[in-house]
Parts: sequence; C-alpha cells; structure tokens
Amino acid sequence: MNLNTQFNSHWQKQFPDWNPGNCHLLLAVSGGVDSIVLVDLIKQAGFSFSIAHANFQLRGNDSIRDEKFVSSLDGASKIFIKKFNTTEFSIQEKVAIQEAARILRYQWFADLITEHVFEEDKKVLIVTAHHGDDNIETVLMNFFRGTGIAGLRGILPFQNDRLLIRPLLPFRKEQIINHAKENYLQFVEDVSNESDKYTRNYFRNNLIPQIQNIFPGVEKNILENIERLKEVADIYQNAIANKLYRLLEKKGAEIHIPILKLKLEKSLTTIVWEITKSYGFSAAQTSEILKLMDADNGAYVSSLTHRIIKNRKWLIIAENETQKANFYVIEDVEMKVHYNQGIIHLNKLAAANFQINPNPLFALIDYDKIQFPLLLRKPRSGDYFYPLGMEKKKKINRFLIDLKLSKTQKENCWVLESNKKIIWVVGYRIDNRFKLHVASKHILQLQLLPTNF
Repeated sequence: MNLNTQFNSHWQKQFPDWNPGNCHLLLAVSGGVDSIVLVDLIKQAGFSFSIAHANFQLRGNDSIRDEKFVSSLDGASKIFIKKFNTTEFSIQEKVAIQEAARILRYQWFADLITEHVFEEDKKVLIVTAHHGDDNIETVLMNFFRGTGIAGLRGILPFQNDRLLIRPLLPFRKEQIINHAKENYLQFVEDVSNESDKYTRNYFRNNLIPQIQNIFPGVEKNILENIERLKEVADIYQNAIANKLYRLLEKKGAEIHIPILKLKLEKSLTTIVWEITKSYGFSAAQTSEILKLMDADNGAYVSSLTHRIIKNRKWLIIAENETQKANFYVIEDVEMKVHYNQGIIHLNKLAAANFQINPNPLFALIDYDKIQFPLLLRKPRSGDYFYPLGMEKKKKINRFLIDLKLSKTQKENCWVLESNKKIIWVVGYRIDNRFKLHVASKHILQLQLLPTNF
C-alpha cells in the first residue's frame, strides 16, 4: 500500500470531521523533504491549501535559498513568507533559539488565520509535517528533561484550541523519503540537521542509534508505548482534575492552596507538579515548592512569570510584579484614576448630601483639609499615617502586618497623599487627621473598584 493510500485512510479515521469540502489547510512548509511530501499528499487528497514559510534567518544563504524554493511551489492558493529576527527574540525572551523559532512560527500561523480570508464558509486548519520519528525524539527528550505523563504521550495529532493538525505522525521518516523518491519530488536539504548543537539533532544522530545497538526495536516500542500512554493520560487527567477542583481556591488573580489539605495527598509530588507546571515552574522546582509548606511565613519560590508564597496556612500562586507606573498625579476632583489595582473614582459632595458607607473600598475625606494635586503611589520605607480612630501615628508597614495581609496583598497596597501627608491607605483606612467633622462643609468621596470587581 503506497503512502497516498495510507495517508487518506489515516486522515478519514483520525480527522473524520474535516474533508476537502469544509476546510482549507494552511501548511507549514520549510522546503525540506517532510513538508514537501506533506504538500504532495494534501494536494493528491484534493484539499485546497495555502503555504506558510517562516524564514528564521539562522542559516545565512541557505535560509534565502529555502525561501526562494518555497516561493516557487505550485498548487497553493496563497504562499505567505515572513522573515524573523530569531536571534534577537531569543535574547529578549531568554529562550533557546529553537524554542524562539517555535514561538514565533506558531504565533504567526495564528495571526494569518485571523487576518486573512482564505475561502468563504471553510474552516482554516494549520497543518505541520511532524512524523513518527519526530514523536520518538520528543518523547525521549521529555523523559530526560523531566515531565509528567502528558509529555510521554508524545506530539498530539490534533489541538483544537490552536486549530492544529499533524497527519504524518503514524508514518516514519523512511516512508516519507521513499515517497519523495518514488514521485520525483524536489526538496532542499537542511544541513543544520546534521549539527549536534541542537538537542533534537543529538538525540536523532547519536543517542537513538546507540540505544538501538542494545535494543534494536526501541523505536517501534516507543511508538507503541505512545499509543498506550495516550489512554493512560486521559484517565490520569480526569483524576488530577478532580483533585485540583477540591484543592484550589481562586481569589481574584491569585490561586490559594490550603497546606493542611495538600499534605493529606498521598501522591504529593505529582499533585504539586500538576498544580504548578502551568505557571512556568519546572519539574526540578517541585522539591523546593514542597519545602515551602514548612517554611517561614513569606518564603517563596519563583518562575519567570509567577511566585508561590507561603502565607500562614496557605500557599498562594500569584503573578510576579511587573514594571508598571509606581505613582499617579491627580490634578483635580471629578475624575477617575486607572491604575494596576483598579479604578479610583473621585467626587466632591456637599456635606449635607453624604451617607456613611462602612465598605473599606469607600473613603470620605474632609475636602477643605486637602491640597491638590494628590499623589497616588506605592508606600515607601518609613511611611506613616494616623489610622482613623487613633491619635498616634503608625508606620504603614506595621499597619499592614497587623491586618494579617498576605505578601502579595501588601505588595499591591497603594496610598493616597496630599501635601506629603497620607490621607488614605487605599482600600483599608483613612487618616484620622482628614476625617469628617460636624463643621465639615465639603466632602471628597473616594471609591475603589478593584480589577477583580
């Protein structure tokens, strides 16, 4: 049975909802043998398709050659070419070159789908040429890198959230090369595939051949294990989802985990890994996170995007602080101030028209005691105020500690200042010196609408 027949049979079984009559395919084409065979199989199957070629500008003249070759291919409705400064992106995002190329490529594919009209009344699907050998390499790399069971099921054939299909996964590289020879298909050779400076190439060119010396059937066995592990992964994910539902409490932008309840889990390491992996934490950090449960209050472990903080009887997952404005100048009343914790509404009222609101998100200030402009800012070391009801001053840091706020709540605290005096610890307490009196004539009403409101 030739590859065309096998491909069509596999497509109908794996992707029964998609056919030439209801979808247009956007093929990722590098110009190498895998993607050229993909183009041929898709063409012979009767699909309408477009081509997307990413020039990562990593291989000098070879990159230019590949771009020209792909531009000359026929049969596609449209051919999209884009150059990327991959090295610069890799440095900026602090990721490896191959990871940078992957991020850039898939983001571009998604943009193409949203920005272009391909065919009316047809769904656009992204198609890549990943094959069985790629899957073997991926599973081995995941295993040695450290991964959960999801990483051992290999490359997924269909990702609905990304509209991504990989129809060549059941086929081996040898089958693909034979098809290219039998059909006299022209393609370009990527000499970088021979270089072991990339992890995948090292596995492909060195590690797998050495394993085959001891276990000749290793590749066949891995592919069979992938199919078994897909079913195991489904059962596993259902069990994990049930446990996370019972453990995780969402509070605004944070995830709170009760430590005592977490400690009762028998498979603690696995549970913690499943909780934290989607927040940028690596498997190697799991042991550090486990130690947090018995660490001092305020201890934390960080990923590039998040922190897990010990706060009394809880572990709290919160985003790392970003570089946002640390102050806002408020020139006048009757305005709204948008800042990274929400919106503050300001209004001037006649004293006869107000009602006391016990909600701490509201503050009533004696308007005639303040001076504009006001300054909304982050607290500084040594800041103090006179909490409402108290005649003695108190440092802001001590005030927040006494409120038993978590580390992130304290970090997200802001103060409102008038003439170098703090008039409101936003969302918590006004300053006693600016409270309303019987003689007050005008009121500054402040209302905070938090971002999670």
